[in-house]
Amino acid sequence: MGDIKGLGARHIVLVLCSFALVWLALAATKVPPLEALGQLVQGSMGSPAAWKQTFREMTPLLIAGLAVFLALKAGLFNIGADGQLVIGAAAAAATAIKVPGLGGVLLACLAAIVAGGLWALPAGWIRAYRGGHEVISTIMLNNIAGFLTVWLVTGPMRDPTQQSGTTAVLSSDSWIPAAVAQPPFSLSWTLPVGIVGVVAMALWLKRTVVGFELCAVGANRTASETAGVKVKGVTVWALMASGGLAGLAGAFFVLAYEHRFYANFSPGYGFDALGVALLSGGSPWGLLPASFLFAVLSSGSSAIQLTGVPKGLNGILLGLLIIVFASVRYRRSRLGDD
Repeated sequence: MGDIKGLGARHIVLVLCSFALVWLALAATKVPPLEALGQLVQGSMGSPAAWKQTFREMTPLLIAGLAVFLALKAGLFNIGADGQLVIGAAAAAATAIKVPGLGGVLLACLAAIVAGGLWALPAGWIRAYRGGHEVISTIMLNNIAGFLTVWLVTGPMRDPTQQSGTTAVLSSDSWIPAAVAQPPFSLSWTLPVGIVGVVAMALWLKRTVVGFELCAVGANRTASETAGVKVKGVTVWALMASGGLAGLAGAFFVLAYEHRFYANFSPGYGFDALGVALLSGGSPWGLLPASFLFAVLSSGSSAIQLTGVPKGLNGILLGLLIIVFASVRYRRSRLGDD
């Protein structure tokens, strides 16, 4: 069989099998697939309150996805975005509690960027100067970040009036306000900031020398080094910049939505961000629909549980999407090489 718009026969079969797998999973729950799909759409986009929740989920996914995307452009797999996000969130909460007001918000965001970047530094240094793979080191740093922040919120940062591991609630003048507030719908300024970040990333990669060097290192490290690019330096700062963006995602989630930091803060935004970055298709503009898709599935998953569909189906859908998309991208890259 020939190609159909760039898809080979095996990829068409893969797509059909993916649909069949989802259909069978729904059949096992005895829920009509169209009913489940309707509930998913209704729960994520069917009302102002649903849109509010979807945009809430999209914000950390977009900014953390931008962080992972930056690392990917440098040829690095930042699996540690979740730990960097958590460390950034803790730093932001600690700063905003000590310094309330607008100045505290700005300092909290800066503290989160610095904390996330420094948390990624060891992985970048090990990759650049010792050849250790960043996947292993960032996963290990995720675990350390989790244990460290749990200790902080059950010890030094714990609100003494609370029994659970949590900080005090930030004063209202330390909250990032809503850009639109028409209950039950609201939209935080953090999402427009994330969209501006996508635009800035697209321009920076195309129109700056530093952005060009980063992409060159990601494409071919040996050729870049031969051309005079300081590959080790690019590797370290790229992973630090990625960690800083992930930390900022954590700060935004604290300052705009949760208004406190607590144990087990992230439900896995950093890991989902890897899927967002992979689904972007190598373009920063692709982060917008990818993060929105992940947010729709996340916010709509609660609604489909009411029909008897397990929430775990959300993970199956996301996993199949990534597999299909990665397969298609791989085929197209091979065709381009040929």
